[in-house]
Amino acid sequence: GHVGSSVVIGLIGIALGISLSHLQAAESIRGNIAAWALIAFGLVYFVWGMRRAVRNRPHTHLHAHRDDLVHSHHHTHDDEHLHVHDDPESTRLTPWVLFTIFVLGPCEPLIPLLMVPAAQNSPGDLVWVTAVFGIVTIGTMETMVGLLSLGIDLLPLQRVERYTHALAGATLFLCGVSIQFLGL
Repeated sequence: GHVGSSVVIGLIGIALGISLSHLQAAESIRGNIAAWALIAFGLVYFVWGMRRAVRNRPHTHLHAHRDDLVHSHHHTHDDEHLHVHDDPESTRLTPWVLFTIFVLGPCEPLIPLLMVPAAQNSPGDLVWVTAVFGIVTIGTMETMVGLLSLGIDLLPLQRVERYTHALAGATLFLCGVSIQFLGL
């Protein structure tokens, strides 16, 4: 979605002969919308994740039986007391929201640095440049996510595991703030 939406805008601009400055202005507007969407979604996701973490705080109950047997029962309420209609597996809104934000988030260098000059040479160059850019961009994203996933599995994070949604929300929020206010 991230690469594809910029390719579509670039192709429309090239086909209609829209000037490079107008294409860059459209990409800039999309970038601002994406940054604010990351800020808003990250903040909401952080609050939701903190609420979930607090509700899912592990605790212990003592259970006494008639035969004088006493034992403790360590659990979390969120995992053990969900109703069928509360199953978090049944709704997966987060990936679709993130996909939408990434569709809005432009690949700034694609159009002015690669697509327009390639289109001036030949349609074949345009196809090759766009394809290589897309493959390299997606390959880089996949490689980084894969390596970071492997690396994070090596860390002892059991104590912070219940905060994963809150940490993800905070990360998205900070990414949006960095994009919007630091120009990253």
